[in-house]
Amino acid sequence: MDFRYSPEQADLKARAAAYAQRLMRFEDASEEAGGPLPADTVRELTREAIDAGVFAINMPAEWGGAGLSLLDQVIVEEEFGKVTNCLWDIPWRPANVLAYGTEAQREKYLLPVIRGERFDAFAVTEPGAGSDPASGTSTADRVDGGWLINGEKWFVTCGDVADFLLVQADAGPERQPTLFFVDKQAPGVTMTREPRFMHTAVNGHPEFVFRDVFVADEDVVGGVGNGYELTKEWFTDERLMIAARTTGAAERALQLARDWALERRQFGSRIADFQLIQGMLADCAVDIAVNRAYTHQVAWEVTEGTCDRKTLHAKAAIAKLAAGEASGRVIDRCVQIFGGRGYDRSYPVERLYRELRVDRIWEGTSEIQRLIVAGELIKRGTGVLRLPTT
Repeated sequence: MDFRYSPEQADLKARAAAYAQRLMRFEDASEEAGGPLPADTVRELTREAIDAGVFAINMPAEWGGAGLSLLDQVIVEEEFGKVTNCLWDIPWRPANVLAYGTEAQREKYLLPVIRGERFDAFAVTEPGAGSDPASGTSTADRVDGGWLINGEKWFVTCGDVADFLLVQADAGPERQPTLFFVDKQAPGVTMTREPRFMHTAVNGHPEFVFRDVFVADEDVVGGVGNGYELTKEWFTDERLMIAARTTGAAERALQLARDWALERRQFGSRIADFQLIQGMLADCAVDIAVNRAYTHQVAWEVTEGTCDRKTLHAKAAIAKLAAGEASGRVIDRCVQIFGGRGYDRSYPVERLYRELRVDRIWEGTSEIQRLIVAGELIKRGTGVLRLPTT
């Protein structure tokens, strides 16, 4: 087993890092603006991401995507995670379930996203259905030629800039969970509120209400009744990418804290010379190294075809749980090393402190990840901990 990057992966990492550095130039502007950047700037950065081969990295090359393996995607997302203000949303990553669409759906929805012309957003969470998406109350009732959707969705990440939504609703009298393509401009779709959260993100997480929104049969994704399985697959993919991004964010914070500790002097000495500071730096390095290794391992297993879907679901949960919580520990230490300046919004460590907190909540809380892992252990034993043998 060889985890050295190939020349192609080293080049990919360098391109992703260079693009991340480009995004960092807009961090202060995003913070000062309360999140959004000018549309022209976003279009320019989108084009640069496409040219650099770091846009739509999870989509096949034959469709216009970057065609990267899951391991390659982890390499890219780790670099993107070093950027504050969620600017990594600009080099867009379409929802993986879009690949399950029909050829007509691909032409209408997915390919324009890959070209950077349109954007999607996933609408699952509801006021009464967060950690348990199966408890949602949004419905889709049969009508001539399609469905009428009624319900409410919260925390629709990037819903403010999306052109269409992937909406999970219970279809028909059997209330089968189903995904639907819903045009954001369709009659009956209302974006009701854009909450202000702890982090200052380039894109928002608005709330939507759907009142008798007509969706044609041709806009059902993956068949009636398959919505929950598709949503689980989306969650699995997102959880592994969160593990990669939080690891990258933690590394940036540590680099900044290390440099600051060498520069900052108190009591006639660099604070890096104080053993309590050294202990925090060392603990940060351990958290980062361990989680990078595990996230890369899981992505490598998938790329090699040695990890089945159920095992991947549990391993992605382990990766998100471990990296999400470790990054929180890292950034807390780094803010402490910066002292008062670590509490200043003009410093990246302060922004990372606010931004990393949500990674223990969205795409499944830490508690839900623990339940997933425990369920795997109870049902299938400790095999989730083992490396593949073939």
